[in-house]
Amino acid sequence: MAVPITEPNPGEYRSALRAPDDFDEHWARTLADADAFTLDASFTPAWRRTIEVHDVTFTGFGGHPVKAWLALPAGTTEPLPCVVEFPGYGGGRGLAHECLLYAAAGYAHLRMDVRGQGSGWSHGDTPDPVGTGPQHPGFMTRGVLDPDTHYYRRVITDAVRAVAAARTFPLVDASRVAVTGESQGGGLALAVGALAPDLAAVAPDVPFLCDHRRGAELATAGPYREVAAYLAVHRDHEEQVFRTLSYSDGVLFAERATAPALFSVAHMDASCPPSTVYAAYHRYTGPKRIEVYPFNGHEGGEAVQDAARLGFLDEVFTR
Repeated sequence: MAVPITEPNPGEYRSALRAPDDFDEHWARTLADADAFTLDASFTPAWRRTIEVHDVTFTGFGGHPVKAWLALPAGTTEPLPCVVEFPGYGGGRGLAHECLLYAAAGYAHLRMDVRGQGSGWSHGDTPDPVGTGPQHPGFMTRGVLDPDTHYYRRVITDAVRAVAAARTFPLVDASRVAVTGESQGGGLALAVGALAPDLAAVAPDVPFLCDHRRGAELATAGPYREVAAYLAVHRDHEEQVFRTLSYSDGVLFAERATAPALFSVAHMDASCPPSTVYAAYHRYTGPKRIEVYPFNGHEGGEAVQDAARLGFLDEVFTR
């Protein structure tokens, strides 16, 4: 079992991270390159009870096909608000009947697959066909010596395109789309909050991908340890690695996002040290609040946070 983080007063932490000079240009160029490929979103009925689920394919980074599920109440005739969700690290979109919470609450729900993952704790169907150089096992250091080749450049682009794909479905109200996720999914939600236009809300739970250097220094479990392990071997790559990682850092995306946000943080989180979550929270420029779980680890608030998030979404979708 991982040793819990015991940071004194993590909510007082402020990150010193600053964006590379070409941060905004990097993402404008990346998304423009992706837009050269037709989105080509398809929705095939896959499962139906009181909720119906569609098997989704859309074109992501590099023209690569990305999978997702879209669930909504069966018999829907009018466009619904939509929640776009991104899985945690190692997970995929799961099976068609697994993630029905938001549809049961009356929303449309698109759950994106994460390329190359989906074999850690839930099922995935999307490959990552891009090769890279040497890496520590996992995904964090895949292509980490160059922002253009880093794994999360591809995943973040897929996530932005997932919102665009959801908006093409006739029963989704394109003006009322929120993004959410736990851990890795929370980090992706922050990135999309900065990069996708006109979102209704952003709801990152115990987000990963925030203040990478501090995460690598403090985490006693989870994927930040991959960065530390890589640098323990590649001792001369420290500056280069953290520069590349800054292009996927939720702290920098947070200061570019303006939609209403609900964060959550767990003060005994060994995988995403709470100060890294607060680093992004303090930089977030839109209306925001945070749910705090002082005695929880990376599981965070679980069903309690689900209820808080649903209440938050009800608020933003009815404004």
